[in-house]
Amino acid sequence: MSGYVTAMLHITKEFPGIKANDDVTLQLKRGEVHALLGENGAGKSTLMSVLFGLYQPESGTIKKDGEIVRIKDPNDANALHIGMVHQHFKLVEVYSALDNIILGVEPTNSAGFLKKTEARRRVVELSEKYGLRIEPDALISDITVGMQQRTEILKMLYRNNEILIFDEPTAVLTPQEIDELMEIMRSLAA
Repeated sequence: MSGYVTAMLHITKEFPGIKANDDVTLQLKRGEVHALLGENGAGKSTLMSVLFGLYQPESGTIKKDGEIVRIKDPNDANALHIGMVHQHFKLVEVYSALDNIILGVEPTNSAGFLKKTEARRRVVELSEKYGLRIEPDALISDITVGMQQRTEILKMLYRNNEILIFDEPTAVLTPQEIDELMEIMRSLAA
């Protein structure tokens, strides 16, 4: 198993009356980009939800850097540096992009006060490094769907996630935004 940053081995996931994943193996090396293709209902999102801890498999093993791991929930996935951008974004519309990115992992000083200047600096750095070009102070309700997706990507990068799962990332984008997303993915992989 050496060389694989993540391996899902013989994963089976069932729901009442349906076997969504049947003995699926998926192995990923660092820097690779994979696309799971299949019809609606083929189990693609289910498999990725198992990797992100939203579902528990009936059988199979998940390995991270060669070690068997148990991912009980998305917090476990984030602790293992696995992040997910869902088809329907998980953003608070009345918050700024910056506030959405740091939500849940806000940097504070020893007195418990928010260190937003430091957070902003890091978000801007990540945005520039990966060509994500967002406006940190813009409200989510005021930005395009493509910018919302970039905000979700920055949420993952801000949490130091190294495995990035995108559930149907192009479904809600314009053709130009799809081209931009492909450039972003190439940059992330590099």
